[in-house]
Formats: sequence, C-alpha cells, structure tokens
Amino acid sequence: MSRKYKFHDSRNPHFITFSTVEWIDIFTRRDYYDTIVNSLAFCIENKGLNLHSWCIMTNHIHLIASSETNKLSYILRDLKKFTSVQLLEIIIDNPKESRRNWLKWILKSNGQQNPHNHHYQLWQQHNHPIVLEKNEHMDKALDYIHQNPVKAGFVEQPEDWVYSSAKEYAGLRNLLPLVYIE
Repeated sequence: MSRKYKFHDSRNPHFITFSTVEWIDIFTRRDYYDTIVNSLAFCIENKGLNLHSWCIMTNHIHLIASSETNKLSYILRDLKKFTSVQLLEIIIDNPKESRRNWLKWILKSNGQQNPHNHHYQLWQQHNHPIVLEKNEHMDKALDYIHQNPVKAGFVEQPEDWVYSSAKEYAGLRNLLPLVYIE
C-alpha cells in the first residue's frame, strides 16, 4: 500500500475520508447524522481528537484531524466501531426507516464477507489518511471538504450544509469545537 495512505505522526493534521460499505446512503435522517456528530464530540472531549474541519455526506465523511495525545488510527477505529453499532440499532429501531430490511441485508452480507467482522459491517475498512504538511495542502483539503455538498448539488453555498464545519468557518455557529491551524 502506498505510504501516502497511512497515518503518520498524529500531531500533524491529516485529511481523512471514510465511507460506508457499497457507498450506500446511510445518512438520510437527522438522527443518523447526529450519531456521528455526538461521537465526534465524544472523541474531542475524551480521546484527544483535534478536529480542524469536517463534513458528513450521505455515504462518507471527510475530516481534517490531528491528536496530541492518541494515535489517530486508534481514535478512528473506536469511532467507526462505536458508530456502526449505534447506527445499526437506530436503523433497526426506526419505524420510519423504509429501507430497514434492505440496509440490514447489505450490512449483514458485507459483515459476513469480512473475516474481522462476523455480523454486520457499516464502514469500509480503510480511511485514506493523507498527512497535510504544507499550508497549501491544508487549504486545498479544507476547500474540498466544504465544497463537497455544493458539488454534490445539495446546497448552493458551503455554509448551507448543516453537517459541516463550513458554518463555523463562516462564523455562523459552532456545532463541534474546532482547532484552527495557524
């Protein structure tokens, strides 16, 4: 595997993307998004995650993150493990989820194909971390993250996407505490 897709020194900001299995659109309901936001907040408060930027799309998540105290790979592993269990429970228990049986089938079939996961699998195994060593790399990653919902056609302006740090960067609200890079 290429060196550029491995976590390096966790103190350096990394551009990280992780996706749902089969790129299925899991994040279609507010409580699904909120599960991710709450889990990120927990990792910030309890695991030493420094969140510099973020965006939750319907089937993937982008982060720019670092940590002074823990390995990013461990934080992401725990985040993905916890959220996969939580989201599966929410999906199964949601009477309004018309795709419940289909989602369970997809997640179960992917889990059964993975020797590390015997039941269900929500997230793809990889995270594609890229260390951001220069300010220009950071600026490009930040722009990419915030423009993602615009390019997907969901909103006109980046700050209109609720589940993104674009609002924080525009000074509109603070959903998750960010650590800004100088």
